[in-house]
Amino acid sequence: MSDEPGTPDTPAGSTGGPMGPRPEPLRFFGTSWVHHDDGYAARRAGVAVGSLAAAAVSCLILRFAYQGLQIADTGSFVNVLVVVMFAICSALAFRNTWDRFGKHPDPDRQASLRGLLAIGFVGSLLAYFFRSLTEAPGEKLHRAEYEKARTQHQHRTTRRTGNPAKKKRRR
Repeated sequence: MSDEPGTPDTPAGSTGGPMGPRPEPLRFFGTSWVHHDDGYAARRAGVAVGSLAAAAVSCLILRFAYQGLQIADTGSFVNVLVVVMFAICSALAFRNTWDRFGKHPDPDRQASLRGLLAIGFVGSLLAYFFRSLTEAPGEKLHRAEYEKARTQHQHRTTRRTGNPAKKKRRR
C-alpha cells in the first residue's frame, strides 16, 4: 500500500489488480484522454493556446537577443550563424518532439540531444501546438498501449466454458 492515503498500491499503467490495466496519465490531461471527459476539450484548447503563446513569447525574447547582437556590432557572420543555429535546432526539436508522440524515445539518444533540444525549444512548443489541434499530445501512443494491455488482460481473465476433463476423445 502507498504511504499516501487514498492512493492505490498499483502504479498507473500497470496491469495488476482485479479491475485490469489503468491508463497512464498525460501531462495537462491526466486520464481524461481515455473517455474524452472531465474537460478534455477545454484542456486541449488550453494546451494549444498556451503552447502557441509560449512560442510567440519565446520568439520575441529571441528577437531581443538578436537585437542585442546587432547593437554589440558582432558582425554579420555571427548574426547569420545565430539565426541559422536557432532555425536548425528548432527544426530538429520539432521533429524529435513530433516523433515522441508516436513512439517511445531512446533514452540514450534523448540524453545526447538534450542541449540541442534546449536551444530549439520553439520547435518543441510548435509541435505541441500542432499536435494539440488533433489530439492530446501523446494520446495516440498511450491509447494503443492501453488498448493492448486491456486486450491482454481480457484474454488472461476470460474463463473457459466447460470442463476440459470431460472432453470427448477423437478416435
